[in-house]
Amino acid sequence: MADEYSKPPYQRNVGIPDEFNWQSLKTKTGAGLEVHYMSLLRELGNQSGILGQIFTKAQNKIQDPAKLFRIIDMVDDTNWVMLGADVKGDIYEGLLEKNAEDTKSGAGQYFTPRALIRAMVECMQPEPNKSIADPACGTGGFFLAAYNFLANSDLNKQQKAFLKNNTFYGNEIVANTRRLCLMNMLLHNIGKIDGKSFVSPNDALVADSSNRFDYVLANPPFGKKSSMRFTNEEGKTEKADRI
Repeated sequence: MADEYSKPPYQRNVGIPDEFNWQSLKTKTGAGLEVHYMSLLRELGNQSGILGQIFTKAQNKIQDPAKLFRIIDMVDDTNWVMLGADVKGDIYEGLLEKNAEDTKSGAGQYFTPRALIRAMVECMQPEPNKSIADPACGTGGFFLAAYNFLANSDLNKQQKAFLKNNTFYGNEIVANTRRLCLMNMLLHNIGKIDGKSFVSPNDALVADSSNRFDYVLANPPFGKKSSMRFTNEEGKTEKADRI
């Protein structure tokens, strides 16, 4: 998508060095491709904005250069920018949900059931030109539900621009999950690929960022029962159950 935006009719500067752009991947094969791809991931992870956040700590897990070449070729066959946001978004959300159902991957903790999210958003009924925060945003489910709720309203041009670029703010400390969230947003046409990241890697519980928002939509504390140890006022260690 970044490569497509850098070409006519968009001609946008997406912040990717020429030696590490999509075209550079297409010119390599074999072991040279694998080496170049790993260098590309490291370089793009140092870039600013949303694109840099997406590539932060990214790793190549495809050990066969022939398979990597084939994947690049298959991705290159599709015009991703022209593909509708509803199509791209639905496909990606489907992959996230399927991954969350795999209990071995542990991905379920970052994927709040979408039916529950939609119910919470419908209860809140967020209004246009209002900011929405999720201090533990996971893969971005609350953002998507709120976006769909607001997008179905009768919005003017200014309200649509605010919804796309200024509505959502989140925190996600797990790099892989933050990457999934940002890609999820971009594929649903939220934010800009060369814009500033609206998902912070900082822990929302560590310090007050001084930012204030109109709504906070967050994951309710459901999950497995566990316990924690703490020291009481007498200096003795106690154990307490928590949900």
